[in-house]
Amino acid sequence: MSGHGTPIRMSSHASTGLSGEAAIPGDKSISHRALILGALAVGETTVTGLLEGEDVLDTAKAMRAMGAEITRDEDGTWHIHGVGTGGFAEPEQVIDCGNSGTGVRLIMGAMASSPITATFTGDASLNKRPMARVTDPLALFGAQAVGRSGGRLPMTIVGARDPLPVRYEVPVPSAQVKSAVLLAGLNAPGETVVIEREATRDHSERMLAGFGATISTDVTNEGRIITLQGQPELKPQSIAVPRDPSSAAFPVCAALITEGSDILVPNIGLNPTRAGLFTTLREMGADLTYENQREEGGEPVADLRARFSPNLKGISVPPDRAASMIDEYPVLSVVAAFAEGKTEMHGVKELRVKESDRIDAMATGLRACGVTVDEGEDWLTVTGLGHGNVPGGATCASHLDHRIAMSFLVLGLATQKPVAVDDGGPIATSFPVFEPLMKALGANIRRD
Repeated sequence: MSGHGTPIRMSSHASTGLSGEAAIPGDKSISHRALILGALAVGETTVTGLLEGEDVLDTAKAMRAMGAEITRDEDGTWHIHGVGTGGFAEPEQVIDCGNSGTGVRLIMGAMASSPITATFTGDASLNKRPMARVTDPLALFGAQAVGRSGGRLPMTIVGARDPLPVRYEVPVPSAQVKSAVLLAGLNAPGETVVIEREATRDHSERMLAGFGATISTDVTNEGRIITLQGQPELKPQSIAVPRDPSSAAFPVCAALITEGSDILVPNIGLNPTRAGLFTTLREMGADLTYENQREEGGEPVADLRARFSPNLKGISVPPDRAASMIDEYPVLSVVAAFAEGKTEMHGVKELRVKESDRIDAMATGLRACGVTVDEGEDWLTVTGLGHGNVPGGATCASHLDHRIAMSFLVLGLATQKPVAVDDGGPIATSFPVFEPLMKALGANIRRD
């Protein structure tokens, strides 16, 4: 059963000539952070372009439960009246974060250095995901965590009454862990230091600086050393959220594999810690160009033009690129099925602990559609069949994972036989307008 009610079976069928402009929703990572930091500022923060998917709306509910006043105008502008650093109130009810690993981990970090207690839960998928990677460093501040075996939700966090500043080296590349530690550091005295060996998305650092925190990043032989001065008074901001590159990946990749396609995807965030997929696609020979490059709200953005690319070539994706495109490997594996030769993806073990085991989910579904796939603990290799040669014809399991569902629906647009997913309901967590947007471009996607 879906964590979102009755399963919604969907299928995609061979299409041609995707065209038009794809208005992608706001960036999910930035939307979460805007709500949380707005709730920790003193005064009113306004946000436009916020992603109004279930994941982000659950974070908004959590911030309200902890004392922030949050409203939405009819034109889509959000207003957040914050409580100040360390000002969270203890929530009266359990905080339900739905499907969002980002939401729950960042919220845990934000409240861990305050003297309050909160209990967190989620849907069936989120409650299987490991939280120890966050609760272990939060314990260094003095927070306590009690949850199910394996460090899983439901879980209660008892915030530190007298938090200590922390110096922490992130053991695996994870922007969620880094951000949780930095958010906890806001209410700790002195300097909190995070060290990451591999660069991960830096939205938290950019936004913290924008809200007035004293934060610096130094690149050394030890890695990236991020230093945050604790107990600042965060200043409210006006934030325009750029559109989400992870969501843009789906119409972009659909255009590349669908004959006769030419689409424009405007105002997409091109933060270098997020744009690895687009670099990889261009290396494969994709007709993908950046137009009107500019900066908005401290983030680089551009309009992307994607055209049908029948001569894609398999490549080896360097493992040091994984952090900048970790959420995009499922749809990259779809594009790889239509390339000539092997596409090798290494250093991707993080995919094993996402909303689903994404390596296994994609390998199983692609094999059912006639594609040869090899996999290991931290790698995936897809042997492409070239344009027009992918059989399709399978019903693929989404495993309550929005990106798996959307990836297989993109696959079916260019296969010989339709491709179905057992449940497209989870798509609403991150990309609620995926279905009408893709149909407006000309994609033949149906509810069965």
